[in-house]
Amino acid sequence: MSTLRPLIPLLVTAGILIGGNGLQGTFIALRASQEGFSTALIGLLGAGYSIGFAIGCIYVTRVLRAIGHIRTFAAMAAIASASAIAMALVIDPFFWFALRLVTGICIASLFATVESWLNAAVTNANRARTLSLYRLVDLGSVTAAQYVMAGVGIGGFDLFAIIAMALSLSLVPISLADRSSPTVPEAIRFDVKKLWNISPLATIGCIVVGLTNAAFRNLGPIYAHDIGLSVTAIASFMSAGIVGGVVLQYPLGIYSDRLDRRLVILVATLGSTLAALYLAFLAGGNEWKNMVGIFVFGAFAMPLYSLCSAHANDHAGAGEHALVSAGLLFFWSCGAIIGPLFASVLLEAFGPSALFLYTAVVLVAFMAYTGLRMGARPPVPAGPRRSRFRALLRTSLFFNKLAAPDRET
Repeated sequence: MSTLRPLIPLLVTAGILIGGNGLQGTFIALRASQEGFSTALIGLLGAGYSIGFAIGCIYVTRVLRAIGHIRTFAAMAAIASASAIAMALVIDPFFWFALRLVTGICIASLFATVESWLNAAVTNANRARTLSLYRLVDLGSVTAAQYVMAGVGIGGFDLFAIIAMALSLSLVPISLADRSSPTVPEAIRFDVKKLWNISPLATIGCIVVGLTNAAFRNLGPIYAHDIGLSVTAIASFMSAGIVGGVVLQYPLGIYSDRLDRRLVILVATLGSTLAALYLAFLAGGNEWKNMVGIFVFGAFAMPLYSLCSAHANDHAGAGEHALVSAGLLFFWSCGAIIGPLFASVLLEAFGPSALFLYTAVVLVAFMAYTGLRMGARPPVPAGPRRSRFRALLRTSLFFNKLAAPDRET
């Protein structure tokens, strides 16, 4: 515990930041609906955030190299906080789109700064424990933040102010208690064509994850609202999907290390598809059926990115792991830009069940493609990659994927 004590300020900072951002994602969708924005426009807001996040991922290394970690964090926290306040001052969908894009850039940069800082402060002896604590902070803060809406309500100025306060206050712990200055990361050259040649399946898989999971994160609150759930139940619905994502993450990873990883990807995709079909056709407006359905969906759908990333790294050569990880994140962002937009149009035209019917159709197509790829390339022997997925979990901080070419991410 003594070795982890110096990291407490970073973990507190992460908890405040992640909680504020998690609250904002759900709140903006519900508040936009209350303000009369169409479902398509709400999808556009989600796409704007994803575009900004992709831009932030690409350029944050340059910013960190130019001005360092603490100044990057301070600048991005201030801009993100100001953006949250500005959304309350001007209620306009296209103004909000621009602010969500700016927020995406800032949040990607903030996560990158905290997570690279955290990773630089640990050693192999305590890395797994530290990252486990980080994930617990992540899960706990996002889950707790969902219920702030129920206590405060989604009308008025209050939640905008709370989000802005959280983003600003996240700067305090590391400013007062942490004097470390991590080494700035090396810049990474993107080569998406090379990534496609390394693993077409992983490339398509990360696009699919963006198309489906981002649609759930951005439009899940609208789906829950449209089937008649209360604000408290909407918070529980979103939390159930997030918590479900933790349950099968490690077990699926263990099996993927022992079997043909593509088979595990196929099983996870099948489980996600069945859960999506259950939500589309059987759950209806029943609160508990929807809670169960979204929990199962999260359990199978959330590990897909890590499984695809591990599969791509199975085929990566020496020095290619950073390229693979950065490229996969880029392709995820592409899917996350398109998914909320397309799903929002379907949801508006055909009702709430269309969200998960769309998700099921995308996942079925991915299952078919996975089957084709299983016939096109022999599986990687289990021995050389026995602990690949577990190594990925230990170093799953997304900036570590961008900035650590010597790690098997």
